[in-house]
Amino acid sequence: MSHDMKHHQQLVEGAAESLGPILSRSKQAVYVYLDNAHKACNSNFSKMLGYKTPREWAKLDVNFPEVFVDPKSRRALVSAYQKAMENQVGSSLEVTWKRKDGKTIPSSVILVPYVHEGHLFALHFITKKTSSR
Repeated sequence: MSHDMKHHQQLVEGAAESLGPILSRSKQAVYVYLDNAHKACNSNFSKMLGYKTPREWAKLDVNFPEVFVDPKSRRALVSAYQKAMENQVGSSLEVTWKRKDGKTIPSSVILVPYVHEGHLFALHFITKKTSSR
């Protein structure tokens, strides 16, 4: 593991630790994102996407939008993420997620910038939509 990769891993672990009460107590699915390889989530989020544990989900080093986000929602999520990173603004948007088994989950997402040890992360709060039909 390169120095940068190890540093990023330590950063995301530190961010997850400082967010511990939120990750463990929130009724919402929550994840914090530094980059594709460095992210953390609570069990609500990992279960929502069909993963047994937050660690199983977090260890995947994949193209995040391609693997976890329905094609119809990718542009909106990437745009909200860019606004958070470039302008430090929060967003509220609709995102349809892709589960491990290929099923989709519609949701509302609140995305906010979050700084830990001088590094900018994106913190996401997800509420599954219940079908009213």
